This record gives sequence, structure tokens and C-alpha cells, in this order.
Amino acid sequence: MPPSTTKPMRIAVLADSDTRWKWGALTAARIVPGPTMEAAGRDAAQVGPELSGFLLRGRATPTARQLAEVGVHVDSLKEVTAVEFLRTMAEEEYDLVVLALVGGGVQAMLHGLKRVWEGRKRRPVVVTGYVGVVYEKLADGLLLRHGADLVLANSRQDADRFRGVYEGVGADASSVTEVALPFLGGAPYEGEHDPYTVVFAAQPSVPDSRKDRTYLLERLIRHARKHPEREVLLKLRSRPGEHTTHIEELPYQKLAQKLDAPANFSLVYGNMGEVLDRTDLLVTISSTAALESLHRRIPTVVLSDLGVREVLGNHHFVGSGCLASWDQLDEGHRPEPDEEWVDRQGVAADGSYATAFDAARERITKLLGRPGGLAPLTPYYTPATAPGYLPGILARHHLGPDGSPLPGAPAADKEPSAVKQIVRRAARGAYRHGVQRVAPVIRRMGDL
Repeated sequence: MPPSTTKPMRIAVLADSDTRWKWGALTAARIVPGPTMEAAGRDAAQVGPELSGFLLRGRATPTARQLAEVGVHVDSLKEVTAVEFLRTMAEEEYDLVVLALVGGGVQAMLHGLKRVWEGRKRRPVVVTGYVGVVYEKLADGLLLRHGADLVLANSRQDADRFRGVYEGVGADASSVTEVALPFLGGAPYEGEHDPYTVVFAAQPSVPDSRKDRTYLLERLIRHARKHPEREVLLKLRSRPGEHTTHIEELPYQKLAQKLDAPANFSLVYGNMGEVLDRTDLLVTISSTAALESLHRRIPTVVLSDLGVREVLGNHHFVGSGCLASWDQLDEGHRPEPDEEWVDRQGVAADGSYATAFDAARERITKLLGRPGGLAPLTPYYTPATAPGYLPGILARHHLGPDGSPLPGAPAADKEPSAVKQIVRRAARGAYRHGVQRVAPVIRRMGDL
């Protein structure tokens, strides 16, 4: 199944949330050998790749708005269970499969794909990786992703760490491939806008307490009052009722309703790149938006107000030169990033981003053209090496220890009826209501 100039390359992307769909779809566009999706779209004479999107059914299944925000064209898109996806992979032929899932989901799909491709002469190249900064559960997440043909590392630092973990447990580390975050880009920062614009990039789960989130919101509003000549924006990931990769129990929209904000303060949604187009100062706790901002050389601050702690993820930015507090920002502080730190993080602010995915493309081309096809997938975890861990991971996706569907697994032989789709949407809505409304009330009652 080497890339062909006459037959379009077929790519499948399986994602379980809005953020991972963004990473998976954009990664597919970056790593496909031959004409990229973007280039093929400009030149009708070129045969561009065919991209099929699959959304793993669950609490964080993206909405139509969240999907459209990514801006990637797909030839088909459907919501599936794990078993339904595996059946499709057994019945149809693809060249490349991108697993944009949480670690346990990747591991389940690797075992399921290994089973459905048994006996097949040629199989697709399987790619996985991480959405952004890897600052927790390094060994756990990496070993759950082991077995893919390419495990993408978004920076030189991550590539070194990934290989160290695999080699440390005696696992093959050749799959680790250094790339960069696929959503970097945009015009470099060329100077202050009118009005000068400060953007706080919020995160759904960091920090997680009402006290800390209210503090950050109050400080943002205070900054707006102190600098009435500035435009101060709170960039939000999701609208009320939508879910993201992480559960958001205390949406900033709800907290902001209780505060008297000045006219130069507002909430914004939409594509992060478009917001950065008008940003003069990007502020966050630990969002990957900081890396997007640094890539464009926009002044960037990672807040230290709540401490520099692993639980917040801002410890990743130690040595970056970007750590600062709201008090410093109120007085006009402008951070200067450490160039060596930036270089090791895959930010590619030096103009090298255009070649950041070359190694992945070359490796995929070689794998697709390998005589006799690829060997079966070989995850590190097996029923023999992790008998107390692996079965539970597979069972969450209705798979048995050998990767086959468990009895009673959701049927994959027909599309869900209109009634069933309505029921599923209602169930997700009820779940989100419980997370955002009922659970906080119960916790407050427990504290009485």
C-alpha cells in the first residue's frame, strides 16, 4: 500500500474528544506522504488523501461546532463505538490509521486491530501520540500507547523521555518519532495592536476549585479595570453544555455572571489561532495555547499566582522565562522566553516548523512500501505481561483479553435509529448537567 499518484491514500482518524479530534485530524494532514491535504486542495490535478473521521462515542463526543472549529475537511464522519470502529477496519482497507485517544483507548484499539488484521497480507500504518504537553502519567500513558508503528513526540525533550521509558522496561523504542504540535502556525507577532489585547486562555480542569477559578477571573477583571485602554479577553474552550477532553464542573461563564465586569472585558470562543492574531499578551496556567503563542513570538505568561505545582501543570514551564504573577502583569511586565528552552519544546519559533514532520513522513513511506507488508502489532502489555491490568482496560471498550468483542457488546451491524440517537444525546446532556450542576451542589452539602 505505498503512496500512489493515481489512487488516493486512505486515512482514518479515531478521536474521543474535541481536542483529540483537532490533534488527530491536523496530524493526519501533516504526516501524510506525498501531496498534503492542503496542497491537494489547491491543485485539483493532484490526488489528495481521503480522510475518514470516526468519533468514539462517549461523554466528550464533540459537537458540530467544535468539529467545524478545527477547519479540517473530511470525506466522511461518523460516531462509533470501539467495536463498530474495529468492524469497519476489518471490512475496509486504509493506508494510515491515527488513534487520537486517551491511553487506555489506544491500548484497546491496538489489541482489537491486531485481532481484526490477523492473516491480512498488508495492514495500515498505525500512528498515535499526545495532544500537547506531557506533564503527568508519563510511564502509564506511554506504555498504553506502545505497539503503534509511530508514537509521535511533540518535541525533542519528549522524544528523549519517551525513548528512555521504553528502553527502561525493555520495550522497542523505534516507534518514537519526533515531530511538533500540528496546530502551530499563523503570522509572527509584529508589534502591539490597537487596542492592546490581553487574552487569558482558560482550561476546563485547571485549576479545579471554585476559589481558585474565581480568583483568576477576578484578577483578569481587575486587570481590565486597571487598564481601560486595553481589551481583555477570556478565551473559553467550550460553550455551555458542550464537553471537552476534561470535565468542567465550574464553567467560567457561570462564575462571570456574578461579577461586575467592565466594558473592555469579554468572553470569546472559536479557533485559538484566530484569537492569537489579535493578541499582544497571552496569559494561562498551563494551556498548550502558550506553546502556540510562543511559536508566533507573542509575549506569553504562565501564571505563578497559585504556585508552581505539578497538579497545575505549570511546572512544565520551569526554565522557560515565562512564569509571572498578575501583580507583575498589572505593572506592565513583559516576559522574555528562554530560547534554549523554547527550542527543546518543539515550538519551532526559529522557522524550522516546515520540516518538523519530515521524519514522520519518511518513516510512514518506508513502512507502507515494506516488502511483504508490516508485522502484526505488538503492544508491550499482553495478557501474559499485565494480567491484572490489561483485561480491565480492554473490557471498558467491550473487548476481551484477545481483543475480540465481549458478549453483549454494542451491535455494529446497523446504524443507530433516530430514536436511539435522540436518547443518546439526551443522556449526554443529562450527564453534563449532573457534572456541572448537581455534583458541585452535593459536594457543598457534604462540606456543611
